[in-house]
Amino acid sequence: MKANLSAIKGDITTAKVDAIVNAANPMMLGGGGVDGTIHRAAGRQLFEACEAVEVKEGVRCPIGEARITQAGNLNAKYVIHTVGPRYAIDPEPEFLLNSAYKNSLDLALQHRCKSIAFPAISCGVYGYPIDEAAKISIDVCKQNKYNDIQIYFYLFQDDAFNIWNNLINRSE
Repeated sequence: MKANLSAIKGDITTAKVDAIVNAANPMMLGGGGVDGTIHRAAGRQLFEACEAVEVKEGVRCPIGEARITQAGNLNAKYVIHTVGPRYAIDPEPEFLLNSAYKNSLDLALQHRCKSIAFPAISCGVYGYPIDEAAKISIDVCKQNKYNDIQIYFYLFQDDAFNIWNNLINRSE
């Protein structure tokens, strides 16, 4: 088992970490699923922080990239917003999902975060198969440059938790 990786069945908004990752949409202003849950829990401060992020070509955060803001009312210092791919729509979904995790972790390192909580990026309405997404996320997180960050996967549904937890326990 990789010591810095853990799967937790629960609500990501309760995570006591340096950074919570939001599975955002490109405008970063809230939405459904994890995105809406994080925005509701964080309050108006998060919405205002997202509004302040520069809009380029109609978006604040392109697919596969990440942006960081303060966390509002959450137990974290930061929210890292990343936009995962829509599995059956966006080209090269594996590359884009890999980039979403990598760019989120790189931002965490740049901001000296020692702990981070991820949801199952793109596995809700964006339709990414859970088993494929779990493998991609764990492969990215196992890279040596992320060894000093405690990485948690907060998973709300039993099937997602079981898949991530099994893969983490099998990784070396």
